[in-house]
Amino acid sequence: QLQLVESGGGLVQPGGSLTLSCATSGFTLDNYHVGWYRQAPGKEREGVSCISSPGGRTNYADSVKGRFTVSRDNAKSMVYLHMNSLKPDDTAVYYCAAVSARLYSACVIRVEYTYWGQGTQVTVSS
Repeated sequence: QLQLVESGGGLVQPGGSLTLSCATSGFTLDNYHVGWYRQAPGKEREGVSCISSPGGRTNYADSVKGRFTVSRDNAKSMVYLHMNSLKPDDTAVYYCAAVSARLYSACVIRVEYTYWGQGTQVTVSS
């Protein structure tokens, strides 16, 4: 059964770092683009980053460029979001999502992702 499960969220102080993991199963990860999205209370869902199938091409929202890095390990069916220099504005529920690379030549944050995880809470506060 196709699944994406996020983990690694938690409480971190401003300026700290956190790495989120997206464990995938039920599909061949290297055939899918993967995106990271977040939603803060009272705000609309925001695209954060994406990484194209099979890997290498990445995109980032302007708000996280230079601070966040997305990576993947297709052999382990894992995708990661490495977050550095965290700010209170980064507080949100973070989701990973996947879409078949047959539908898009490369990932963009605006892509309509088909499969979604349940989300993991990231709170940046002192």
